[in-house]
Amino acid sequence: MWLHKMENQFKQIASLIGDPTRATIMWTLLDGKSFTATELAIAADTTPQNISMHLTKLVQADLLCVESQGRHRYFKFSRKEIAYAIEAMTNLIPYSTTQKNSVVEITPGIKYCRTCYDHLAGKVGVALTDSLLRQKIIVDSKNNFEISKKGQSWFSGLGINVDELKQERRSFLRPCLDWSERRHHIAGSLAAAFLDIMLSADWMRRTKNSRALIITAKGEKKLYEYFKLSI
Repeated sequence: MWLHKMENQFKQIASLIGDPTRATIMWTLLDGKSFTATELAIAADTTPQNISMHLTKLVQADLLCVESQGRHRYFKFSRKEIAYAIEAMTNLIPYSTTQKNSVVEITPGIKYCRTCYDHLAGKVGVALTDSLLRQKIIVDSKNNFEISKKGQSWFSGLGINVDELKQERRSFLRPCLDWSERRHHIAGSLAAAFLDIMLSADWMRRTKNSRALIITAKGEKKLYEYFKLSI
């Protein structure tokens, strides 16, 4: 009985996300920002009336929530786990490799360095995670990530309150499968706080209308200093 109910709920959610317009809405919200209905209508190339209908269904299903500020209403994921689920679905896309026709492989910005909702992803995110593991700042424990004693001091040195993050209701630290690299990067409240630090310290900068991140000259030095990554 319980499994049957769960199956029906799963079908309902799959049906909601499977609609092309609603899929575009969910993909757009992976940017980590809140959007107005007008902005989402432009992203989905549809009318305000049509986007309103789709947003209503997503809000009723508790996949999105809405906040009002003055005359504007902003839509976002109702909880972070939904964003992670949408990002994870991209791993279902068949992985195809292209023949290299030059010595240097050119990696598109979105694959090279991007946000995965609220944490770092892409080639740089995976390389950074590899370095954290090599330095034993984090450890791989039965296909899960844990912070080491060394790691607690290391992150505290960056100004991240590890104990406070552990008290949050969301996941503290976990592996997240990267859809472009097909390997793991770090996710959770620790990874989100780490990205915030890198952005506020101007190691990286957001780009307009994209989840791609730009690594600054300062960031290049810091990534080599902390992780021995040559960007």
